Amino acid sequence: MSNLTQRIAQARGDEPADLVLRGGQIFDLMTGEMLTGDVAICGDTIVGICDGYEGTEVIDVTGLTLVPGFIDTHLHIESSLVTPFEFDRCVAPRGVTTAICDPHEIANVIGADGIRYFQSASERTVMDIRVQLSSCVPSTHMETAGAELLAADLAPLMGHPSAIGLAEFMNYPGVIHRDPQAMEKLALFDGGHIDGHCPLLSGRDLNAYIAAGIRTEHEATSAPEALEKLRKGMRVLIREGSVSKDLHALQPLLTERTAPYMCLCTDDRNPLDIAEHGHLDYMIRTLIALGTPPLAAYRAASLSAAEAFGLKDRGMIAPGKRADIVAIDSLSGCNAQLVLCAGRVVNDAAFAARDIIDPVGRNSVRAPQVSAIDFRARANRSATDVIGIRPGQILTDHLHEDIPVHEGDKHPDPTRDLARISVIERHGKNGNIATGFVRGFGLQSGAIASTVCHDHHNIACVGVDYADMALAANRLSEIEGGFVVAKDGKILAELSLPVAGLMSLEPFEVVRDALTDLRAAARSLGVTLEEPFLQLAFLALPVIPSLKITDRGMVDVLKFEILS
Repeated sequence: MSNLTQRIAQARGDEPADLVLRGGQIFDLMTGEMLTGDVAICGDTIVGICDGYEGTEVIDVTGLTLVPGFIDTHLHIESSLVTPFEFDRCVAPRGVTTAICDPHEIANVIGADGIRYFQSASERTVMDIRVQLSSCVPSTHMETAGAELLAADLAPLMGHPSAIGLAEFMNYPGVIHRDPQAMEKLALFDGGHIDGHCPLLSGRDLNAYIAAGIRTEHEATSAPEALEKLRKGMRVLIREGSVSKDLHALQPLLTERTAPYMCLCTDDRNPLDIAEHGHLDYMIRTLIALGTPPLAAYRAASLSAAEAFGLKDRGMIAPGKRADIVAIDSLSGCNAQLVLCAGRVVNDAAFAARDIIDPVGRNSVRAPQVSAIDFRARANRSATDVIGIRPGQILTDHLHEDIPVHEGDKHPDPTRDLARISVIERHGKNGNIATGFVRGFGLQSGAIASTVCHDHHNIACVGVDYADMALAANRLSEIEGGFVVAKDGKILAELSLPVAGLMSLEPFEVVRDALTDLRAAARSLGVTLEEPFLQLAFLALPVIPSLKITDRGMVDVLKFEILS
């Protein structure tokens, strides 16, 4: 009997369903009603609701509420610091059944091979990982990345079953000013899905960006910014990551009227945040607690996301839809008690049955050995550009401070919260070292360093002691990348990330515990930021206003130029 024939027969009750969920109530995202009756599943597809069914297997979900599986509409799995397989094991039990990822972190280190790794992993995970093709590798011409991907490099990667379209187009100046390479990529995906990234863009420039065929956008950090993008036809993705926290600012916009055009995403979220707070389940709980109607919150988490990205086979608990179902304790609690991905129960047995593939991107840290003298900020004038951190945002301020020159160097000043920040090229291409100043860490001693450094993933280091900065940076080469905290000539804590200097080979629980130690070590240096390592990583991303730093120097993002 064909699968089509089976689905129809099981839907009519002419033969037992493969699986029946019995005793729960269904939250209908079309009407907002609570529906009663069994849920019948044939293979990976829902075939019946609101009736009684017999099943080969029956699961009792009495007292639980059934909602569609959650869809994370934009994230970089690499930022979870674990492989796609461990990410799968980390978040699928929380109800995330689809993740739309952009592997541009690993692509910036090892190129197309990184995207192919994610595509191959997506064929084997329990959850459905959709792999967008990275649009900006590197993100700009103002940094040294490990690879470059042109339109001709992306074309052979198209057509994979995990594909949706072109990932976030971060080079928005390249779009609105019709850069030839940007135009080639846009033309390649013309008529398909193109994901956006245009922080603070408005007016005619925003019109031009949208006119290029870009449909979704996750960089809105204020309600007015998001409202303009909604009014101009963009789908706005509310983001709540480990650093970028926009949920509270955008929550007032999410109503039952706007919910069909708003979605949820995490962008960058690590296992410690997931353990302490949650993932999309945390976003749903928080939205409802802030007054968002449950119907709006759950629509944004599933149905609206499916519609925005053309995933017509999911987003509702209804006949013919993919059997991605989360049984939760309550709408406000959003605590998953049972999760089904494509009709398969998410549990240890499902994860154990996966075919794990070998990692890629080993031995990718090829940075020069540095010494304390390399971190001097050579200058002959006191006027200084300083990066000003905004906690909870990846936007920064362009500050101007007077820092005295002493023997040709401008020293860090912990009393004014002025720390040295440096970026060291680590792909073995030119050995560039750039230095600058940053305010907002609260550092009083020592240094922290990381190879998670968006998006070029060179070594980023911040400190108030040059010797400790050198120690931390050199240690990253020895452990194949990761995070390091140093003080008084000693390593206080570290986490090795040997997969392209971005991901651990350990279980997510091990990474979570290591992050706890790293956070404590950073606080012992005086760091006041909740998530110092990812905050540091975004200080090197020259497509987010206002002031950033790459291995080529301090970058005025609004002018899109390197400062002299």
